[in-house]
Amino acid sequence: MSTWLMKSEPDVYSWTQLVKDKRTPWNGVRNYQANNNMKAMKIGDEAFFYHSNEERAIVGIMKIVKTWYPDPDDETGRFGMVDVAPVRALPKPLPLADVKKDARLKNMAFVRQGRLSVSPVTKEEWSRIVK
Repeated sequence: MSTWLMKSEPDVYSWTQLVKDKRTPWNGVRNYQANNNMKAMKIGDEAFFYHSNEERAIVGIMKIVKTWYPDPDDETGRFGMVDVAPVRALPKPLPLADVKKDARLKNMAFVRQGRLSVSPVTKEEWSRIVK
């Protein structure tokens, strides 16, 4: 099983909305690297749900429930999406500032490539954040 981090602006799509919906397509990704990360996802993989912009915090864990398929809103046919479902909220949001302060997390793709909306998370990073 691989682990990931996926970003969303909470005013566009929030953790609360995902919990309410129970499942959603993760669409609108238009970055090749993020798209390739989604192509690598398998059913059962887990991902952190990160609120970008104002909150800037990891707020929950979700699972991949459908692998990559074409995004019907992409007129170029190059980009796709996966479907996700909520697993559980974190006991308290983990702010980006706290992630950056932790020496064991400083090399996360999420930290190094701050504008990347979908990034891999190592097993060690995952374990550290879940703690």
